[in-house]
Amino acid sequence: MELAAVFHAGMASIDELRILIARLAARDSLPSSRTKGMTVFSTGQVTEPLGTMAEPAFALVAQGAKRTVLGDRIYEYHAGQYLVTAVDLPLTAQITAASPAEPFLAFGLPLRPSVIAQLLLDAGPMAEQADAGSGIVTSDANDALLDAVVRLLRLVDRPQDFAVLAQAHEREIHWRLMTGPQGTAVRQLGLADSRLSLVSHAIRWLQARYDQVIRIDELAHDIGTSVSSLNRHFRAVTAMSPLQYQKRIRLQKARIQLIANPTDIAAIGYNVGYDSPSQFSREYRRMFGAPPVQDAARLQTLTTYEI
Repeated sequence: MELAAVFHAGMASIDELRILIARLAARDSLPSSRTKGMTVFSTGQVTEPLGTMAEPAFALVAQGAKRTVLGDRIYEYHAGQYLVTAVDLPLTAQITAASPAEPFLAFGLPLRPSVIAQLLLDAGPMAEQADAGSGIVTSDANDALLDAVVRLLRLVDRPQDFAVLAQAHEREIHWRLMTGPQGTAVRQLGLADSRLSLVSHAIRWLQARYDQVIRIDELAHDIGTSVSSLNRHFRAVTAMSPLQYQKRIRLQKARIQLIANPTDIAAIGYNVGYDSPSQFSREYRRMFGAPPVQDAARLQTLTTYEI
């Protein structure tokens, strides 16, 4: 195929992707009974930076642009690019390019370790690469990946076809990601002994104890590694230490509670593990740029919360 034809095919895929996402997003939600976590999103306005807990997922931008921050790492991605989160991560995200005339349009799909593990078995030996670094990566979407997403979205309005064919298209999307430029990070989701697997175990341990006083040596013992190895791998994947990760979980959970009940600051701080209201307010302001009550009032005025 000539270069011009390849370019035309890629543009056709992204154009159809925009049309499908805009049409499906106009319904407010997809039928969750059959789309199994798949999401589409559209907004005609930029957003302020907002925190979220991201699970392993693939997010593809069809129009507009977005910025995601993990610790001191900043990821900018725009139309035709995607972001993969390989472990549960406390992120700050912001839509940076959107307007009523050209809204931000995006597609999301959970990444399933069981699918990746089966694909690794089916594919046989693959070229070995170094362990993935960060638990979040971005890249350009090639034509094969765009086409797989378009074919999956076409099925949403055809329930019988979706029931029979969607699983194959989701499997193909996983395969395109596994064999793409960021395939190392994606493949490690299916490997029990990978760095990402070790950090994922540590993250689940921390999430179950986010409101408790923890000991790093106890965490390392429970997941079967040394303290030094845990700290090294955890920081490489998440850009923070386990204790910093726990603090971010606490503060983001507090922020969610504050939106619903902005008056009882001390009780919310206590709920997420703080014994000192002053320490809670100080650390909250350091992370979100405003004291709890002021930040909650500001968030309640926003019209877009989707990350």
